[in-house]
Amino acid sequence: MNLKGKKVLVIGAGKSGVAVSRFLCGKGAAVVLADAGRPGDPRGELEQLSAAGVQILSGGYPGVERGSFDLVVLSPGVPLTEKPARDALKHGIPVTGELELAYRFARAPIVAVTGTNGKTTTTTLIGEIFKNAGKNVLVGGNIGRPLVTEVERFGTGDLIVAEVSSFQLETATTFKPKVGVILNITPDHLDRHGTMENYTAAKLKIVAGQEPGDYAVLNYDDAATAALGKGLRGKVFYFSRQAALAEGVFVREGKIIAGFGRLEEIICRVNELGIPGAHNLENALAAVAAAKVMGVESGVLADTLRKFKGVSHRLEFVAEINGVRYINDSKGTNPDASIKALEAYEEPVVLIAGGKNKGSDFSHFAGKVKEKARALVVLGQSARLIAAAARDKGFENIYYAGDFREAVQLARRSARPGDIVLLSPACASWDMFKSYEERGDLFKEIVKGFKD
Repeated sequence: MNLKGKKVLVIGAGKSGVAVSRFLCGKGAAVVLADAGRPGDPRGELEQLSAAGVQILSGGYPGVERGSFDLVVLSPGVPLTEKPARDALKHGIPVTGELELAYRFARAPIVAVTGTNGKTTTTTLIGEIFKNAGKNVLVGGNIGRPLVTEVERFGTGDLIVAEVSSFQLETATTFKPKVGVILNITPDHLDRHGTMENYTAAKLKIVAGQEPGDYAVLNYDDAATAALGKGLRGKVFYFSRQAALAEGVFVREGKIIAGFGRLEEIICRVNELGIPGAHNLENALAAVAAAKVMGVESGVLADTLRKFKGVSHRLEFVAEINGVRYINDSKGTNPDASIKALEAYEEPVVLIAGGKNKGSDFSHFAGKVKEKARALVVLGQSARLIAAAARDKGFENIYYAGDFREAVQLARRSARPGDIVLLSPACASWDMFKSYEERGDLFKEIVKGFKD
């Protein structure tokens, strides 16, 4: 992909847009970075880009007409319905994203992970497995640093493990990982994609372009995901915690089994896993499948599965105070993720939920709240919607919080020794925070202050 002298419009001046602009500038492109708002510049990155020759526009976008630009690059948060993207497509100007751009310059094989829930945990676990197997590994994508910042530092003998979102996959055209993993598909981001069909089509792009010699790792227990295996050109391997498979990774008699061809190997016992919950067992099975098709030895797999304790903001233990355990699951940004979090505990739960709704239906989530929670604290844009869904299921022990600190204090006052105070909002954070990380970090800060 020759970018020298090309006129490129980058839309969105967040982390991805800044990384893409720096990359393109280094390739000799003439770059315009535009944002509809007025982005901050906490580290002086925009100033550095401007000094390097990038034209920076804030508060709107330039006109996109035939001949005005050779390429338009959308940040993941910018939909294809935004005017610059629509105008580019109308005039035959290619529209792409950071994931596709990084792929064009990648030399290392890529293991890519998507799904509604579990992406970060599974991606991080796969990265740890390959590191323990002696590989030089880049872990990035939708977590950590954008791939485009590092991709050229990794050669054919190395490995890239990438978390990829439906937003990133929307603009992918030739992206074709060596191993593509789809963990699950449940309703999410319908405010962006419009329908489940559109959302599923975006997820499918992770494996749709694969060829013989590539691998698709799919969840056998999730009907929508399992159905995607039909018609793929890559070799399909399933994982399942519910069924014994003729080929794939599954659970039998409390053991994780990897079966490939006629050979079956016991990896480890389920109760040896370092991460709790049925959903994390699924994540571990997917990671085993992705590693086994790439030739990782079972001993390395078992050792990593025992030692891996999960990631920040996903069922993260914060503290135990006066017999109450505080768990940070700020990454539970949709109802299905929070259902899985509730299912991970046998103890009574005081749940903190609410935030920005992404077009989700909370009725099934409310049923799980009725089953598992002793008290519910709601806040944010979705507070009344969640509370109404819970009442419809016959659950009444509900508290309304005016802000996040009050929510944590209400949960503390409601909890009894032996309870779990669980932050698992079932919603995005954007009505109150910049990110789920910021939300989770504040939760940890507040809880740790209880010790003082």
